[in-house]
Amino acid sequence: MFQTIIGTISSFMYSKLLVILLIGAGVYFTVRTRFPQVRLFKNACGSVMEKPEDKGAISSFQALMVSTASRVGTGNIVGVSSAICIGGFGSVFWMWVIAIIGSASALIESTLAQIYKKKGKDGSCYGGPAYYIEAALHCRPLAIVFCVAMILTYAFGFNMLASYNLQSTFSVFSFYEAKMSPWIIGGILAVLTGWCLLGGGSRIVKVTSMVVPVMGIAYIGISLLVVIINIQNVPAMFVRIFEEAFDFKAIFGAFSGSAMMQGIRRGLYSNEAGIGSAPNASASANVSHPVKQGLVQMLSVFIDTLLLCTATAMMCMSSGIDPAKELQGAPWVQASLQESLGSFGPIFITVAMVFFAFTTLLGNCFYCDNLLIYIHKKQPEKAFMKGFRLVSALVIFLGAGMEMSLLWDLSDVLMGVMALINIPVILILSGIAFKAIQDYEAQLKQGINPVFKSADIDLRQKTDFWR
Repeated sequence: MFQTIIGTISSFMYSKLLVILLIGAGVYFTVRTRFPQVRLFKNACGSVMEKPEDKGAISSFQALMVSTASRVGTGNIVGVSSAICIGGFGSVFWMWVIAIIGSASALIESTLAQIYKKKGKDGSCYGGPAYYIEAALHCRPLAIVFCVAMILTYAFGFNMLASYNLQSTFSVFSFYEAKMSPWIIGGILAVLTGWCLLGGGSRIVKVTSMVVPVMGIAYIGISLLVVIINIQNVPAMFVRIFEEAFDFKAIFGAFSGSAMMQGIRRGLYSNEAGIGSAPNASASANVSHPVKQGLVQMLSVFIDTLLLCTATAMMCMSSGIDPAKELQGAPWVQASLQESLGSFGPIFITVAMVFFAFTTLLGNCFYCDNLLIYIHKKQPEKAFMKGFRLVSALVIFLGAGMEMSLLWDLSDVLMGVMALINIPVILILSGIAFKAIQDYEAQLKQGINPVFKSADIDLRQKTDFWR
């Protein structure tokens, strides 16, 4: 009964409300900022390597790795596989579309998070949608609703799904036993994650900064190898992508299961552009101008979808193994790699899933720290935080043994609630972000390193920084 209700809500939200909101906002921001995905791509790459002025402060690169750790997860493997198995090859095209236009939304929301970020007692900075909702709209109740929705989404929905996706990759091995193995794997994962979480945000930042780059490069390298091995299938693969993407009869005949909807849903789950998650990491970076971190987060969307999601899609679609609903998730990916790389393929995917899921769990829980600080109006007591992190670890354990379709639908609904709050808010506040982008570009034209002051854009609200 519960699963049916959640599935119905999920289908309704994604067939109507969120499609219009996400694509409409992304197109609007793209046009108003004159296609920053192309114009400012070089500047985004340069901003990643800037070092903070204060020693010990979180850099743009570290903030990027935390947000990428949350974005780059099991959705890059299992989510992409599920989208193609249900919606067909055309899902990949719509995944690309939602990433390209959604990256403009990522630019706006992360720029706003930087403008309205708060200063901690130790001089560090933190913030996110809750803070710009209250500072600019003076609506703390709405900000609290957003915080609760995001905690439910990340500490519970996404983490349970990541746990399930991880344990499912072990199902191809002889030692896997359907009744007990998920709980054993979930227990091990919960203990490891709990150890990192109890070390606090600094340990999370340190671990993800080391693991994410290595993990991503290795994954893309193996994907390129598989595509090269199956190079003869690549031309037909691209033809099929575009044919199925524009099969309008199929799209409108079964909209919720179409290539368009599957691409949008799984693309959104993977890159998270516009839903208000990445700004929590963006606000923690120490930069000289808010737009710099906005551009860095725009780059994170590209890394997630245009590189890693595409890598999964290419190596599976070029393998010659046709997708099918019964293969959705890890099984199709493993079958595709076994076809191309033999017994090494399933082993590699399992190892990749371990790293993808682990960094996702850490990145998700890092976000919750900021949300809890906002709700409490101060740093929560150590006992409370310890209890919350132990509950988060327990949820990871429980997710490993739950049913896949319920976890996907639950995650979609919770994420949808976040988007329904965040997108209208950043649309209302977008004028401030547009002024900040104009200020950033004006300083670039003068040949100077952009430095932001709130008075330069006539910002009325008081901020902890930028005076």
